[in-house]
Amino acid sequence: MHNLRDVDVDLPRDALVAFTGISGSGKSSLAFATIYAEAQRRYFESVAPYARRLLNQLPAPQIKEITGLPPAVALQQRRGSGGARSTVGTLTTLSNLLRLLLSRAGTYPPGTEQRLEAEAFSPNTAAGACPTCHGLGRTHVVSERLMVPDPTLSIREGAVAAWPGAWQSVNLRDILVALGVDVDRPWHRLPKSQRDWILYTDDQPVVEVHPQRDRGEAVYHGQFWSARSHIMHTLANSKSERNRERALRHVTIGPCPTCHGTGLRPEALAVTFAGRTVADLVALPLSALAEVLRPTATLPDPEPAWESSLSGERTEVARALAADLTERIGVLVDLGLGYLQLSRPVPTLSPGEAQRLRIATQLRSGLFGVVYVLDEPSAGLHPADAEPLLQVLDRLRTAGNSVFVVEHDMDVVRRADWLVDVGPGAGESGGRIVYSGPVTGLRDAADSATRPYLFPGRTRPPRREPRRPTGWLRLRGVNRHNLRDLDADLPLGTLTAVTGVSGSGKSTLVTQVVAEVVARHLGVAAAEPDDTAEAEFGLATVDDSDVLAADVRGLEHFDRLVRVDQKPIGRTPRSNLATYTGMFDAVRKVFANTEQAKARGYGPGRFSFNVPAGRCPTCQGEGFVTVELIFLPGTYATCPDCHGARYDPETLEITYRGATIADVLAMTVEQAGRFLHDVPAAARSLVTLREVGLGYLRLGQPATELSGGEAQRIKLATELQRAHRGHTLYLLDEPTTGLHPADVELLLGQLQDLVDAGNTVIVVEHDMGVAATADWVVDLGPDGGDAGGRIVAAGTPAQVAAADGHTARYLAPRVRLSARRSP
Repeated sequence: MHNLRDVDVDLPRDALVAFTGISGSGKSSLAFATIYAEAQRRYFESVAPYARRLLNQLPAPQIKEITGLPPAVALQQRRGSGGARSTVGTLTTLSNLLRLLLSRAGTYPPGTEQRLEAEAFSPNTAAGACPTCHGLGRTHVVSERLMVPDPTLSIREGAVAAWPGAWQSVNLRDILVALGVDVDRPWHRLPKSQRDWILYTDDQPVVEVHPQRDRGEAVYHGQFWSARSHIMHTLANSKSERNRERALRHVTIGPCPTCHGTGLRPEALAVTFAGRTVADLVALPLSALAEVLRPTATLPDPEPAWESSLSGERTEVARALAADLTERIGVLVDLGLGYLQLSRPVPTLSPGEAQRLRIATQLRSGLFGVVYVLDEPSAGLHPADAEPLLQVLDRLRTAGNSVFVVEHDMDVVRRADWLVDVGPGAGESGGRIVYSGPVTGLRDAADSATRPYLFPGRTRPPRREPRRPTGWLRLRGVNRHNLRDLDADLPLGTLTAVTGVSGSGKSTLVTQVVAEVVARHLGVAAAEPDDTAEAEFGLATVDDSDVLAADVRGLEHFDRLVRVDQKPIGRTPRSNLATYTGMFDAVRKVFANTEQAKARGYGPGRFSFNVPAGRCPTCQGEGFVTVELIFLPGTYATCPDCHGARYDPETLEITYRGATIADVLAMTVEQAGRFLHDVPAAARSLVTLREVGLGYLRLGQPATELSGGEAQRIKLATELQRAHRGHTLYLLDEPTTGLHPADVELLLGQLQDLVDAGNTVIVVEHDMGVAATADWVVDLGPDGGDAGGRIVAAGTPAQVAAADGHTARYLAPRVRLSARRSP
């Protein structure tokens, strides 16, 4: 399966089994694509064929035999999964119970004749959504000040900035002339009634237009759109992020005046429990919500079920529902998630937080005799947060289940009953079982890439003395989420690690506040680098109305901002390593410059699998076709005409050094580096990709097959191949997530090179090994949520290790270990 080759392995049941190995070694292929996929296939065999078509099935694993396989449950990493309206409450189903509690046991205002159904307490349903904001909790208000920033201009001069430029010069101006508007008069001198109609009317009259240009254009019928109509239509219907950003510049977003930001109807907000509305309850931290519910959950003598009472807070129904809620919340609090609110949007959760929420749900399910397959359960967790997670995994095992974890955290691996190390390398150099047995037995596996990091003494390169800062970025009075009037000093020309437990405010400070204040200084968008091309290349402007800090100093030291995250580099199989890094442009030019291509008149576009001229017409350049099966789920099959090559036969007749364009896409980064060593534009990318540990990836490997860690390293490699001009601020959010310690060392080497080139690198990080090798550490906390949001300690790794707090406890051993190995 994938790079696994004739693998035989025996695994103990009712045990905690850890799968280790460097990125791309094949451990996920064994745990998920083989073990879990086969368990899923066997279960689906018992489901009716028609129903099977509705289930999302993994490809059938390529195996000869698996015996003793229990039913399986997979919990994989999914960053930012769920829509904008998906919350912690909906993910855990706690919101359903809370709404039922308000519906059946809430206190209703006097005069209420009928209790509301549970759906009425949800802003996501027609029964509960506020009629003004439709459940969003906020409204978009357009004002004349934003739509007409310079009222001294005339309409002809572009006074109405909310209209696209093309509308003003070609269409709308002439329509307004036909309607009798003086388009050459300064805006502020037009009658107010006329200004309001131009900006706000919902009418869209169609008039006969006589163009004012001396070009002989014919008379036409034009339809007028007010500025507000254009803005709201763009926000509601445009699929262009760039257009939506432009429209938002003319909009003030504020709390809905009807529901005051809750998204609920007034009828729902009139019902209370323990003196709080449903909006109040979902806004409480989970630990506080449990305290509110506990008196009801422990009622000694509840009243019988109510008949028509307006308050059921002391009934059997109230006690039963409150007890269930309290018990479920208790599991989340035990997992260190007591700082979360039920209203917290799922896309804002870290992978570690989302993973723990799903684990808590499984813990409540009470399943017995299953195998849980978990993808890096400690990813995105501070070591202090990992402790309660390990206790939960122990509870799952003690309850009679098998727990299989794909893991890179050596502290978690040491707690396992059994270890399966896959490798020894990645890609074609991996795919075999290096070791399978008790953890201590890995000491004797000489070719294991994991062994040096599992046992003390060889986990990091020798410590280097911390660099001296070349300046400081000083922020005063920072306010965002749980950061309250925070003062922070971040050194320049250094590698800084921002640490702290989950929810302490690390990502808020770095990826939001620092990113936005620097972006505003540079006049570029603070959006994610891969959200739009304009954001990536710094072309989009931003509105600076949102004040993040009372005072910021040191911004003059930056002339560029780069953010690197773990979002996918593409959402379809057409996006791949070669296309994202840009090297494929150089490869296509090489093929277009061959004598064969010139003789046929083939340009670089002929060698793109996205262009009809050269791609296979059967699969349209995808290399595979979808096969629909009656009563069975659809599957993918290699294209019968191009056999996965993506191109038509004529294009594949063109060769460069004996290889076709399809052969080049099938090469690994290592192979392509040798083949294209004399093509500078491609060679530079390939060298950088190899240096960050991605030499095993194929150039044409679809982006959908890449892990989050691989995607982040590809983004970093794409940035590294550019000239290092210094004075750039690099912000990275948990860059070691999904990386084996050997891969972390390669990544750290690249980050250190960036700093040596005169840049500043700030990473949000939980890996104490990374923090120990940084020049400066800023530790936030002391806990998460309202109990966090302040700086616990800041200084060199040794200084922070000597301070108080959760981080110091785990950082100190790493600092001492690094010091023992110093020259």
